[in-house]
Amino acid sequence: MAEKIVALKVDVDTYAGTRDGVPALLEDLARFGVLATFYFSMGPDNSGKAVRRIFTRKGFLKKMLRTKAPSAYGIRTMLYGTLLPAPMIAATFPGVLRETEQRGHEAGIHCWDHVKWHDYLPWFPKHLTAMELGRANAQFEDLLGHRAETTAAPGWTVSADSLEVQDAMGLSYCSDGRGTHPFYPVMEGRRFRTLQIPTTLPTADELLGENGITPENIHDYYLGQVKDGLNVLTIHAELEGGAIRASFVRLLERFAAEGIRCITLGEAARRVANVPACRFFMGELAGRAGKVAIQGEQVP
Repeated sequence: MAEKIVALKVDVDTYAGTRDGVPALLEDLARFGVLATFYFSMGPDNSGKAVRRIFTRKGFLKKMLRTKAPSAYGIRTMLYGTLLPAPMIAATFPGVLRETEQRGHEAGIHCWDHVKWHDYLPWFPKHLTAMELGRANAQFEDLLGHRAETTAAPGWTVSADSLEVQDAMGLSYCSDGRGTHPFYPVMEGRRFRTLQIPTTLPTADELLGENGITPENIHDYYLGQVKDGLNVLTIHAELEGGAIRASFVRLLERFAAEGIRCITLGEAARRVANVPACRFFMGELAGRAGKVAIQGEQVP
């Protein structure tokens, strides 16, 4: 029987998620001897500006209500960048990033400004895309003493230009989209050389409140979805490290009981062979408001 493996990807979107969620996850992961790959938002927390998605993204308000986002993320977070100043994230909590690496986890770049990238990347000129990643990388290197080896796009939002910039950064791998297996991306007729390790399982915010899935039973859903071979699960510091922390602990307990091994994305990247090139495009995905990057068919 083939081994079941789950690569754990942790998106850290906010100031509060860095301050509170990451330390909680580090504690819980240590209990089970599990390592993960953490992607940190490096610049300002402008979460409050995401409210405009109510008017621009179909289903956004429904998702916010279904997942109880205001209580999960906190009122202050929902006001950052609007009624409250946008606090700087990584520069305020350098110790959190350093402890993450000191405990053996991988640290990578999520973004400079999460909301800006997620909402406006399709309209960025190439130099602005390069500047956003460049600022994040400079901050990362300043705080951790080395360049980042991996990035993961906010909201699984990519462009051909962002993939080109990632290639120029000399990254080992990225995790920018949704799909089924590692691949090299082909977008808008252009081939790129940075390995993509896509998220294969739905995220908690896509599942909760749908089809009877609750924080109390979501672990059962995941156990039924994990397939033989490599699976990639994205969790969020603000949810699994906060509002549904107990749910994530139950999931780790069940993984351990079932012999499901958890690894970093870096280990997953080192395990792959005969990687195909696949089309990469922005498309609709159940449970998400707006488009995300999706792995398509293999190309010659």
